[in-house]
Amino acid sequence: MSKLDSKIPAGPLKDKWKNHKDHMNLVAPNNRDKIDIIVVGTGLAGGSAAATLAEQGYNVKAFCYQDSPRRAHSIAAQGGINAAKNYQGDGDSTYRLFYDTIKGGDYRAREANVYRLAEVSANIIDQCVAQGVPFGREYGGQLDNRSFGGVQVKRTFYAKGQTGQQLLLGAYSAMSRQIGKGRIKMYNRHEMMDLVIVDGKARGIIARNLVTGEIERHSAHALVIASGGYGNVYFLSTNAMGSNVSAAWKIHKKGAYFANPCYVQIHPTCIPVHGTQQSKLTLMSESLRNSGRIWVPKKIEDAQAIREGKLRPENIKEEDRDYYLERRYPAFGNLVPRDVASRAAKERCDAGYGIENNDTQEGVYLDFSTEIMKKGREAAIEKHINNPTDQQIYDLGKKWVEEKYGNLFVMYEKITADDPYKTPMKIYPAVHYTMGGVWVDYNLQSTIPGCFVIGEANFSDHGANRLGASALMQGLADGYFVLPYTIADYLSADIRTGQIPTNSADFEQSEKEIKEKINFFLNNKGTHSVDYFHKKLGNIMWNKVGMGRTPEGLREAIREIEEVRNDFWKNVKVPGDNNGMNTELEKAFRVADFLELGQLMAIDALHRNESCGGHFREDHSTPEGEAERDDINFKYVGAWEYKGGDINQEVLHKEDLVYENIEVKTRSYK
Repeated sequence: MSKLDSKIPAGPLKDKWKNHKDHMNLVAPNNRDKIDIIVVGTGLAGGSAAATLAEQGYNVKAFCYQDSPRRAHSIAAQGGINAAKNYQGDGDSTYRLFYDTIKGGDYRAREANVYRLAEVSANIIDQCVAQGVPFGREYGGQLDNRSFGGVQVKRTFYAKGQTGQQLLLGAYSAMSRQIGKGRIKMYNRHEMMDLVIVDGKARGIIARNLVTGEIERHSAHALVIASGGYGNVYFLSTNAMGSNVSAAWKIHKKGAYFANPCYVQIHPTCIPVHGTQQSKLTLMSESLRNSGRIWVPKKIEDAQAIREGKLRPENIKEEDRDYYLERRYPAFGNLVPRDVASRAAKERCDAGYGIENNDTQEGVYLDFSTEIMKKGREAAIEKHINNPTDQQIYDLGKKWVEEKYGNLFVMYEKITADDPYKTPMKIYPAVHYTMGGVWVDYNLQSTIPGCFVIGEANFSDHGANRLGASALMQGLADGYFVLPYTIADYLSADIRTGQIPTNSADFEQSEKEIKEKINFFLNNKGTHSVDYFHKKLGNIMWNKVGMGRTPEGLREAIREIEEVRNDFWKNVKVPGDNNGMNTELEKAFRVADFLELGQLMAIDALHRNESCGGHFREDHSTPEGEAERDDINFKYVGAWEYKGGDINQEVLHKEDLVYENIEVKTRSYK
């Protein structure tokens, strides 16, 4: 008998969420101001949740480590947000969005959660338009849509190349209104250090004021973790450098199971690594794959000449270019899902066709010349320009591309000094998003009563691979339209509880442990910086728990990470003190958590003897190099229970995945 109760409602799939809402307990409006809720993280998931809960009348305490909620990493999402509106009239529907998401996740997501996500997606767009989010529009004024990977319809709403920023400003404006009303108490530059459990329920946190160094106790009747993903375990990723796993990992160590940690998304369109001293990677939006064509030279000598600076990509003839995604996957072409596109790029570079002159010679081209000329010809016809010159066509096409993606092209040129209108972009896969996370049930509650987890911090909606533009959809769905119902059902029993005191033994013990760890870091006479250990961890993770995984490499990774971890606790050096801002101390806590998580990721990847989505085991692949699932033995969520400092002792619990509404079959994008 599994310990995991997913609490999926009975009944037909399309009726589950409606019936569940209709029968949940409520908190009456006049009782909501008797209840405190802590929200950790103020990105799209946390910001939308905090604003909605405060609007309903609860007392909300919101925490972020940034100087403002506007700095949450959601701001970096560029390409768009999915919703089943079918504005394009091209066959989209709630069911198709549901099916595409399940298939894109390689049949490793929970059916009921994904259908609910597709069901509420349309509401998100209406909510954001009402907030003033400036979505792109067609000539007639109707909201425009893009295509994204893994689908054959246009369902992605966008605001140029800054969709995440605009959506976050919408959520932040809603938060600001509630802050002004006193319903949200905002704690900027505060970091959650530990979860406090009282009588078996999540009742508060220990936080550190990152400006003064003060350790604070905060109590609540329920806790919401919305702290994002753990991609920075690889050191180099597209995540903001402050992004971390600590809030999620702290609750894992207090009893919340951690699900599918090996499911990591490698994004195919990032600017390649340029050197060993780099600390951050830059994402180029997947929306660019709508208009760009990905290729490498057909001739290995041309690739070598490009790397040596003897040949320019513009000078390679069309017939000498290998548009390998179009060749391998004709039905989807450049819009295959991210895991498929990433592995295909790695295969070409491993074969010697990479075009970047870096340490690994890894890089491919994303070329817009075909789209520029195509859109230029269309514009010339529209403007009744007879016999336009090539330059006129180019100028008109460039103007169209500029209107769609202008800020992304400016960003690329500032980073690389190459003009992407003339020279193809150089791209290569990099760590981006994490599908794994804290295990939650249908109500988004973890295995700790009163501790809810939303957005990227939980595991629930994307299976083994996330389709592009679905992260923003999940974050806002959870915060605006799911959590406010499900948390009320839990809180309905707390209207007579009264304020949770912070002078209890549970708070005392948690604060004591945090202060002891701070003292350890500041007084340890080590010889290496925190980054020294983080880079060592990242190197192991990328090479052995990255795009291609083998049993031998994973066993080595488990052993090597443990060695780095032991070395960290002996030899880490944290300068400064605790009486003010100390970014090295912040990093020390976060990297300590990454070292434990990294080991669990490798254990999970070794355990899962199959390939699925972003988890690619080289010993489980087809002759064509595609992922080979094992549905008989591994069609389940793997949720790990913490058992103390030895990560090797974590216990696996399984939630079987049951598909009653779709046929489980091998993914094909050909």
